[in-house]
Amino acid sequence: MVIVPVVIAAGYLHTRAVDQYTSTVGFAVRTQQANPSIDLLGGLASSLAGSSSSSDTDILNHFIHSQALVTKIDADLDLRALYSAPYDRDPVFAFDPDGSIEDLVDYWADMVKIFYDHGTGLIELQVHAFDPVSARTIAQAILEESTQMINDLSAIARDDTTRYAREELDATMARLKAAREAMTAFRSRTRIVDPSADLQSQMGVIGTLQQQLAGSLIELDLLRDSTRADDPRVTQAERRIEVIRARIDTERQKFSLGGADASGEDYASIMAEYERLTVDREFAQRAYTGALVAYDAALAEARRKSRYLAAYVSPTLSQEAQYPERGILVLLVGFFALLIWTVSVLVWYAIRDRR
Repeated sequence: MVIVPVVIAAGYLHTRAVDQYTSTVGFAVRTQQANPSIDLLGGLASSLAGSSSSSDTDILNHFIHSQALVTKIDADLDLRALYSAPYDRDPVFAFDPDGSIEDLVDYWADMVKIFYDHGTGLIELQVHAFDPVSARTIAQAILEESTQMINDLSAIARDDTTRYAREELDATMARLKAAREAMTAFRSRTRIVDPSADLQSQMGVIGTLQQQLAGSLIELDLLRDSTRADDPRVTQAERRIEVIRARIDTERQKFSLGGADASGEDYASIMAEYERLTVDREFAQRAYTGALVAYDAALAEARRKSRYLAAYVSPTLSQEAQYPERGILVLLVGFFALLIWTVSVLVWYAIRDRR
């Protein structure tokens, strides 16, 4: 029960077990947070997003043992061929080429050992293979895929940080565009660029007419004092005064409801619509400015907080085989065989004593 298993295990390990080489690679997830030299946003760029590097390392830890990574590296490097090459000689430590993807994932967990320090966030991998070049190639592939995964996480975080700000910016931009188009349509319809300036011009016209009316009244008074009532000049002066007064009334009607200018609309309605459009445009302009500031803040925050994978140990190329640890495995087989034999003997004596 003890000697035979030990002899069989020692014979297999020294005659059939294929040497395994180890490539070591170490890395950690770091988050760069550079303080901006100038705060353009007046303190608005507060912490918009950011996950701790420790949580990213936990994600990476599970990713390395995931089926997705095994499938990707198997497609790139043909893991089945690498790990099943010595199967005919060493079926115990080699991978069965007929195994499923789940079998390959379980075998991957035995060949890729992860040592994760939760305190420092450092990850060290020991990748085993049946030749040193394959071990280093697999370790390099794990490093590259892990880097891509961290980059994807960083891109997702940036998108999440800027998505709402971008949507708000697009909405305010559309509102501002609509307000400007409404103002343009108003100017095209009324043929007035600035009703305020046009109003001042109209007021100037009325003022001029009132001055002319005052002058004509004075002239009429002078004619009545120095001429007869049927003098043609008096009639002409009275006609002039009537025309001026009619013109003043016409111009003043443009400012009241029901009156109309050349465009067919009264100035009261035109000014009310213009003021409403002006308020809408100014509000849309301020909203757009605020959304643009918030979007710039989100972009700056996303650029400042970037994740990256820092490799502190590049994949190594082993010169000697460290596995399988034949001496330790033989001792373990002997220990468990001896333990089973001891328990069996104790049980047998206990049964015999009870008889």
